[in-house]
Amino acid sequence: MQFFVYIANTLMKKPGHMPKKALSYIGFATVYLFSFMPSAWSAELLMLEQDGCVWCERWDEEIGDIYPKTDESKLAPLRRVDIDEKWPDDLQFVAREAFTPTFVLINDGEEIGRMRGYAGDEFFWVLLAEMLEKLPQ
Repeated sequence: MQFFVYIANTLMKKPGHMPKKALSYIGFATVYLFSFMPSAWSAELLMLEQDGCVWCERWDEEIGDIYPKTDESKLAPLRRVDIDEKWPDDLQFVAREAFTPTFVLINDGEEIGRMRGYAGDEFFWVLLAEMLEKLPQ
């Protein structure tokens, strides 16, 4: 914000008057800065898990290291949630699950899709692609 005040003060010719050029600089700077800021809500892929879950461990072995490097991760970064821990305040809109792993795609405070279980990497990627297609463009 101080940046904008500096530009306005620097480019103003007299108090109460701001040249059009100053307004265009401020507008450009605002768009530029906000394009790099994460939105308050964005898509996330929740992985609901718990200690001792064999299928969660299998997912970790087959997908866990790969997922952060994928295009899917750029659309919906992975967020792990232990179902035995206190439920996060920002996920109150997500129905709790007893079965792990469960993958829940959320966007802008809304559940988009849910995948229960892990039956192997091929099924995971196909089902994830179907869920990601439901994200608003």
